[in-house]
Amino acid sequence: MIELNIATLIFALFSVITLGSAIGVVWNHNLIRSSYWLIFCLFGVAGLFVLLSAPFLAAVQVLVYIGAVGILITFSVMLTRGMTHIVDVFNRQSTITAIVCAILFFVLMIGVILPVWGPSGSLADETVSEVVATTADLGVSMVDGNQYVLVFELISLLLTAAMIGAVVIARDNEK
Repeated sequence: MIELNIATLIFALFSVITLGSAIGVVWNHNLIRSSYWLIFCLFGVAGLFVLLSAPFLAAVQVLVYIGAVGILITFSVMLTRGMTHIVDVFNRQSTITAIVCAILFFVLMIGVILPVWGPSGSLADETVSEVVATTADLGVSMVDGNQYVLVFELISLLLTAAMIGAVVIARDNEK
């Protein structure tokens, strides 16, 4: 049974902020407004981190993602003059894209639900304190180089490719 207290109400508020803003990012046709919705969505995630007793991750979310990435995306969109209003970009592949996204969502949800709830449908034997690492463990795993270095390198390459693509789109074809 769901217990109705202030923490549950705050969780519901941050969930609505996060999910509503994520829908705003996807469905908005103006890229500048979409970047603002992204900043609101990241703020909602930071609030969820606070509720999960992870103040370090909440601070990183606000400083790095909202403060740096959100503002970088906003400025990048503002620099690409012709891409601020994209109403006529829909094509015949939108149905296929929706099907692939639904399948991917289903696979990701199974990947999230099975490790937590287990194949029997009951909550796994581990307690939350065994699953959630401390900030020191998080720092050691990032610096140690065994677990997350490849992921961070791939994300940095992806962001670099996105910035190069934005510059190529924004440049004038006239010489």
